[in-house]
Amino acid sequence: MAESVADRVKKVVARQLKVDEEQAVDDADFVRDLGADSLKSVELVAAFEDEFDIDMEEEAALSVKTVGSAIEFIEKVMKEQGKV
Repeated sequence: MAESVADRVKKVVARQLKVDEEQAVDDADFVRDLGADSLKSVELVAAFEDEFDIDMEEEAALSVKTVGSAIEFIEKVMKEQGKV
């Protein structure tokens, strides 16, 4: 069975930010809770683009602050780009 977008986002977050997947809960803040700095945030956007084969507008993507909002943002971009 295919993994959900949420599961895939959480795996990418855990891998990129070197945290346990259990820490990547919907309301976890990338900076405050998961320790992302500006470089890690840019790397995270690139990792999401690779994982989901999408192109995200960097400024909009970097304005996303939590895991849950990243899931929603990626689902929206995937729909816009016909990836679902």
